[in-house]
Amino acid sequence: MHIWVDADACPNFIKEILLRAAMKRKIDTTFVANKYLTLPASPHVAAMRVGQGFDVVDDTIAELVQAGDLVITADIPLAAKVIERGGTGLNPRGELYTEENISARLTMRNMLDELRSTGVVTGGPAPLSLADRNAFANQLDRFLTAQARVQG
Repeated sequence: MHIWVDADACPNFIKEILLRAAMKRKIDTTFVANKYLTLPASPHVAAMRVGQGFDVVDDTIAELVQAGDLVITADIPLAAKVIERGGTGLNPRGELYTEENISARLTMRNMLDELRSTGVVTGGPAPLSLADRNAFANQLDRFLTAQARVQG
């Protein structure tokens, strides 16, 4: 298993949680961004810088993800591509994207996107809270623990 991080929009506290998990559990984790990232030296942590452009980071992750990998992203279309390839998505609020829920999430996202394009103000998501941070850390731990049981 590999963890891929859509790092351009990933909050710093989520990056910190992921770095601790990668180093503690010895899980290869790659932060993909179109800007330079500073990460601690570790054989399990890497930064991948890709070119500028719309969806370049998403397309790179979607191309590299393999079955069983985990992708950290709030981008629902990327999560859908990850699931098609046999991976799992986890957003910064601690919600897993799975085969069972991705279709509904994608439908809702597309509906809101269409409303925004017609001028309807739909607002954005609420800022991430301490509860979201805890939900993310707990869901990541549950996922990694379950994967360790399957592999070990």
